[in-house]
Amino acid sequence: MASTFFSRSFLASSHRMITPALLSRRAFYSQLSSASTAYKSTTWARRAMASIGIGTKASYSTSSISTNEPVVSADWLHSNLREPDLKVLDASWYMPEEQRNPIQEYQVAHIPGTLFFDLDGISDRTTSLPHMLPSEEAFAAGCSALGIDNKDGVVVYDGKGIFSAARVWWMFRVFGHKNVWVLDGGLPRWRASGYDVESSASGDAILKASAASEAIEKIYQGQIVSPITFQTKFQPHLVWTLDQVKNNMEDHTYQHLDARAKARFDGTAPEPRKGIRSGHIPGSKCVPFPQMFDSSQTLLPAEELKKRFEQEGAGISLDKPIMASCGTGVTACILAMGLHRLGKTEVPVYDGSWTEWATQPDLPMEGEESYS
Repeated sequence: MASTFFSRSFLASSHRMITPALLSRRAFYSQLSSASTAYKSTTWARRAMASIGIGTKASYSTSSISTNEPVVSADWLHSNLREPDLKVLDASWYMPEEQRNPIQEYQVAHIPGTLFFDLDGISDRTTSLPHMLPSEEAFAAGCSALGIDNKDGVVVYDGKGIFSAARVWWMFRVFGHKNVWVLDGGLPRWRASGYDVESSASGDAILKASAASEAIEKIYQGQIVSPITFQTKFQPHLVWTLDQVKNNMEDHTYQHLDARAKARFDGTAPEPRKGIRSGHIPGSKCVPFPQMFDSSQTLLPAEELKKRFEQEGAGISLDKPIMASCGTGVTACILAMGLHRLGKTEVPVYDGSWTEWATQPDLPMEGEESYS
């Protein structure tokens, strides 16, 4: 089903300005394309305790994992890593103030055989909002350039534990691909479990990442991209627009959870993006995304998650519909993951989130309004 907010005629006529950031990314892809030597790092002593998530399987099958469970363990992934119908994606992305380069970090160390999923590159090119959901055509073109098929199981991880990987998990689900999971604890958990990483990304992996970004740019310029090996089936109930959030303020059909830090939500600390005032959307409740994890950055068991939502959520009822937002639509997906583990598998995310809301001059806001 085509998205109601993605106009094909509009996409065909739109052109994206080549920004310095895009040029920098292209130059870096070009620089890395000649790096073709891969080697394994020294093996650490493997932990005896399995990570929280799905246990080790003797053989690979996507049917061996429930799609009602959002994560797989490092042990399971290690056992099934070389299966041809399993694609593993490094979807690391960091906040601007962290000054970390995910492509460079991917080159230094990544799980063997994985591809790099560029969260900023595989995004909507018609908006100034960061890494917004692309059109169906664009997402299909990007995944096809990466070599992903609909028959594939997809495991996504990032360099922080569980952060931007949750956003990519949600993206695949929005476009109808249910066989997608997040690596519980991410790259840190993988390495702590004693498993190998590769350094010096293969030229093929870097070229595929570059091709995915370029394919999406062509789609937004109205050009034909082929071949398309990945078919989408848009799930509109999983993504909310600004108008839907406004309507929900009136009818209160969905409980609105905000994944940002409490100080940002309250308006007593600044937003990380310049020019955006802190505070929150009226009627929303704050459940900071770190509340979903244990000390090793793995997803809490269901009973613990239930307590966090009920306690931190200040009266959140798990029996009623819930939607989630955050700063730019990334950490809201972590709340969606936690709720997914509790059986609430259809939680929508407000894509534009606070960055879109706070830049609209006529929309109501609540909070101290001490920072802008």
